[in-house]
Amino acid sequence: MGKKLVIVESPTKVKSIGKYLGSDYVVSSSKGHIRDLSTKGQYGFGVDIENNFKPDYKTIKGKKKVIDELKKEVKNADKVYLATDPDREGEAISWHLYDCLGLNEDNYSRVVFNEITKNSVIEAFNHERKIDKNLVNSQETRRILDRIIGFRLSKLIQSKTDGSSAGRVQSVALKLIVDKEREINAFKADEYWTITADFKDFTADLFEYKHKKIEIKTENEANEILNKLTKAFEIESTDKKLKNKQSKPPFTTSTLQQEASNKLKFSSKRTMRIAQSLYEGIDLANETVGLITYMRTDSIRLASEFIASSYKYIEGKYGKEYTGKVKISKKTENVQDAHEAIRPTSIERTPESVKPYLSDEEFKLYRLIYYRALASLMAPAKIEGTTAILNNNDYGFKATGSVIVFDGYLKAYGDYESTKDNILPPFDTYNSKVIVSNDITKEQHFTQPPARYTEATLIKKMDELGIGRPSTYATIVDNIKNRGYVNLIERKFSPTEIGFEVNDKLQECFSHLINVEYTANMETDLDKIAEGNEIWYEVLENFYKEFEPSVKEAFDKLPKKEAEQTGEMCPECGHPLVIRKGKYGPFTACSNFPECKYIKTEEKQEKIICDCPNCDGKIVEKKTRRGKIFYGCNNYPKCKTAYWDKPTGEKCPECGNMLTEKKDQIKCSSCDYIK
Repeated sequence: MGKKLVIVESPTKVKSIGKYLGSDYVVSSSKGHIRDLSTKGQYGFGVDIENNFKPDYKTIKGKKKVIDELKKEVKNADKVYLATDPDREGEAISWHLYDCLGLNEDNYSRVVFNEITKNSVIEAFNHERKIDKNLVNSQETRRILDRIIGFRLSKLIQSKTDGSSAGRVQSVALKLIVDKEREINAFKADEYWTITADFKDFTADLFEYKHKKIEIKTENEANEILNKLTKAFEIESTDKKLKNKQSKPPFTTSTLQQEASNKLKFSSKRTMRIAQSLYEGIDLANETVGLITYMRTDSIRLASEFIASSYKYIEGKYGKEYTGKVKISKKTENVQDAHEAIRPTSIERTPESVKPYLSDEEFKLYRLIYYRALASLMAPAKIEGTTAILNNNDYGFKATGSVIVFDGYLKAYGDYESTKDNILPPFDTYNSKVIVSNDITKEQHFTQPPARYTEATLIKKMDELGIGRPSTYATIVDNIKNRGYVNLIERKFSPTEIGFEVNDKLQECFSHLINVEYTANMETDLDKIAEGNEIWYEVLENFYKEFEPSVKEAFDKLPKKEAEQTGEMCPECGHPLVIRKGKYGPFTACSNFPECKYIKTEEKQEKIICDCPNCDGKIVEKKTRRGKIFYGCNNYPKCKTAYWDKPTGEKCPECGNMLTEKKDQIKCSSCDYIK
């Protein structure tokens, strides 16, 4: 009898899943996607527009060997289980495997698991099913949409601006950043003043006059008020209220990226890379196990088994009074809820117990995920707030304080939320109704412009607006950074000149398509396809009928970007030399092309920096056509290894890639590691 073949996406999963299933199963990996759209057909879309957008697929470079090996294993197997990731992308990969490997309805099953633990994996094989073609259609429609928009708009942008690409969601994200910058530039600050009374143990701020809110716009107004005040204040009223401070829900992809950015200073790309390793499996003392559930989700739902075990853990560690209620999502629009929130696979695996087996960054992220999930099931903190109103010649001053009377979920999550006691004196025990201040001061302020987006706030905004998907946020943010459309200044996005230019050209011709509402509606259409309520090619047809005429009009309407002249003349025909964009970056050539095909060559720079990490060559100092220094392999074009920052020759301890140096800072060329 042949064995049963299980195909997963990641090679990392093979070891742990193989142990769970035993000797009757062979576990292999597709190593991610195996096929993608070709570049055949109109505009290189890889789809037949006239035939219901029928896609044409090609094997991804380097994957033929993987496919051939899987085909051999299929021949020797009694049954094949497609166990790719539990989302639309994973469903599409399973379908490509089914098609590529020549499987049929009788010899395969689809299995999904939300966590890589023995119980979860074994249970998944008790609920095998067939591939959900609706999910596949939804994912493939997204891919075709992104291909059409990306290819057409990128070609337009390259010919009309200094930009290099545009995209369905990427361009909307850029628009958010540009719009915010223009809002900041148009902002006019308003002056205002505050008046504060300082007492021995607290301060009180002026907020009303004769029980009406007061605004102080000038220093003269502030001085007039100060002249009417004495240092004696009458205690008009005190009010105490007990409020509940609720814990936040467990993490979704979006909220994990936001919180990791705010609390750990991790980029979204770094967060997802670390989360992937925690999900796929960590070698512990006696087992290999996934520490967290699947990290691409927009649901806050938790499994009933996890809830039950967590309540038991909370009651045993903190006390019964610390157990709380399960959080229920109020957001339903554009939420797939395909699987759970991001949580630890076992509440018994505390961060401290697994710390010896984790890298520093893995420990930090796991700890954040663990305590967020735990805290979400704990009782609210109880905070007693006190408000005192003090009167001084009809001017009302307010003093506020708070005391934590029950810490609740803060017992576990206190390291990530700053809630401190701010105690006011016991006004009700004073013998006199009058209290004397030490001083009364005025202070000038100006209203502040809206804040620029950080990675966290941009992802939060995209999530709120329903544009993109959790799995795409990190890529979108990475794209607009790498394309040179934005700069990061103090961890905040500021659009570059090219970013403004690209956005404005797109808005000039595609404001009806490159906007929040249209992009969010497209996500809704993709959800309807996944639910079987829309026909995928009809969604594409409706989109393309509106999109393609706009593209053709834009090519005619927008002036072509003139190439930048270098100030030199062509030695062959005498026309000016210009800087052009090529496949491998800018180069200097004759402006009289195609009549004159002269291209300027430069002498090779052979200042050796270190050994090339990817071949037997050397990394040498080079210059771009515009004179900017970079560092590349002297075996180019056979080896395309290159860096903008100077390589040190050392490997990153986190990911193994090259460490580089810039402004006396040593950091990784690939991940966010800083030495």
